[in-house]
Amino acid sequence: MAEHTSSSITIEAAPADVMAVIADFARYPDWTGEVKQAEVLSTDASGRAEQVRLVMDAGAIKDDQVLGYTWTGGNEVSWTLVKSQMLRQLDGSYVLKPVGAGSTEVTYLLTVDVKIPMLGMIKRKAEKVIIDRALAGLKKRVESGQ
Repeated sequence: MAEHTSSSITIEAAPADVMAVIADFARYPDWTGEVKQAEVLSTDASGRAEQVRLVMDAGAIKDDQVLGYTWTGGNEVSWTLVKSQMLRQLDGSYVLKPVGAGSTEVTYLLTVDVKIPMLGMIKRKAEKVIIDRALAGLKKRVESGQ
């Protein structure tokens, strides 16, 4: 069973404002370092993305992938790999929890498995870098109000 990596950050905004940024895939290249292109391929009855194509460049991992998204209420979204050139597995989630007045704790969980051989320790370090950059970018994006 693959190991996962997780990290959390507190963002000075309501959960709905944070989730609005997470759900706006077209703007991912603006605030995530790794996503160079994002295209929503299908949406659910609520208009939320079900499948998204992402062109990624995360240093050692460059990929064109399709992810399937599942939305649980207004405070959780998870995804799983549908198609990829480089990856065997990419499962992740954002879980939002209101804290204090107008703040949100965001927990990002990620499991990555590449098709090429890679030491577990190197893979987890790459996961940690991806998570930390994503959370920092999300925080900056939400708090800037752009």
